[in-house]
Amino acid sequence: MQLGLSAAPERTQWLGEIQPLPVLVISSVALLIIGVVMISSASMDLAVETMGNGYHYVIRQLMFAIMGCMLALVSVNVPVAWWERSGWLLLGIGLLVLVLVLTPLGRTVNGSTRWIPFGLFNVQVSEVAKLCLIAYLAGYVVRRRDELLNTWPGFLKPLVVLGVASALLVIQPDFGATVVLVTAAAGMIFLSGVRLSRFVPLIAILVVLGVILVLTQPYRLKRVVSYLDPWKDQFDSGYQLTQSLIAFGRGDWSGVGLGNSIQKLFFLPEAHTDFIFAIIAEEFGLIGSLIVLGLFTVLVVTGFVIARRAEKADMPFGACFAYGITLLIGLQAGINMAVSTGLLPTKGLTLPLVSYGGSSLMISCVCIGILARVEMERLDKEKQASEKTAPRKRGGARYE
Repeated sequence: MQLGLSAAPERTQWLGEIQPLPVLVISSVALLIIGVVMISSASMDLAVETMGNGYHYVIRQLMFAIMGCMLALVSVNVPVAWWERSGWLLLGIGLLVLVLVLTPLGRTVNGSTRWIPFGLFNVQVSEVAKLCLIAYLAGYVVRRRDELLNTWPGFLKPLVVLGVASALLVIQPDFGATVVLVTAAAGMIFLSGVRLSRFVPLIAILVVLGVILVLTQPYRLKRVVSYLDPWKDQFDSGYQLTQSLIAFGRGDWSGVGLGNSIQKLFFLPEAHTDFIFAIIAEEFGLIGSLIVLGLFTVLVVTGFVIARRAEKADMPFGACFAYGITLLIGLQAGINMAVSTGLLPTKGLTLPLVSYGGSSLMISCVCIGILARVEMERLDKEKQASEKTAPRKRGGARYE
């Protein structure tokens, strides 16, 4: 069974000569290293002030990175078929953690209840839920493809699941994670072959709901207003964005040098988490920003190449799952960088593999491991097919 893109003309044949697996690993490791280095720079003064230890955040990030690499190795060794078989289990886990965080088990920080404490660190449940829901939806797309493509009930069923998950995310509130999940899921469903016309009423409904959510919550309305003109109220609602833009301005072409950022000195809030990209821009300038942007572009393109190759190799679930995971990473990275540069209103989204935070980092590593597993299974399938079609040898004779 082929997904919808299989009928499209091949326009990137030159990508067929590139092996995506090493490119995936190199770009991911490069971003991971950049993240550790930049967190050590961006968080040191804050750690001294709040924790009494300048290395507090970077040590924890190193621990998260090691744990993330271990989880990536585990996910590389988990067959893709397991994720397909466990769709209902993963859906249950995803919805369960979204419910649990709203109970007394949840931890509230800055007015949002998004975390469940687990000893040494807190788990951000939206990160776990996004991966679980994408896995379930990929299985649904493969199992019910004919129903999904040809009937409205088949199209609406996964949207009901998304609606429940989105409602639970909005209650936290975590509007940024809701946008990423819904957009990634919709993109995955579209790539399965669903006609674009089916999405028109969905897009209209989402726009209306988005406007309602903004207008009914004063802090969201304040963010939109400050986004349109952050300098109008630069010491209140526009403070975070204006400080981020100042960081970009100070960075110029080549930056002020590693460790020499001024904005990280308690001017830019969340400098080591949501706005780490602004500190990268300040310390390494436009050149450094473009390198990070380029690495994410390479990572996302590689993910799509892996998904496309899996699709051509008749691995529908692996292809659909890889499309969904790649969209998750790409959308979150794109939104984070767009927020830092003032292209989108401020949202609490981390930069995958780079920002401080155990949940985001470890789930991102799991996603990279899954992409690698999809490609490895495709290569194994290709190797087995070539062995079956190759001429057999017995003694010195060849049998055609």
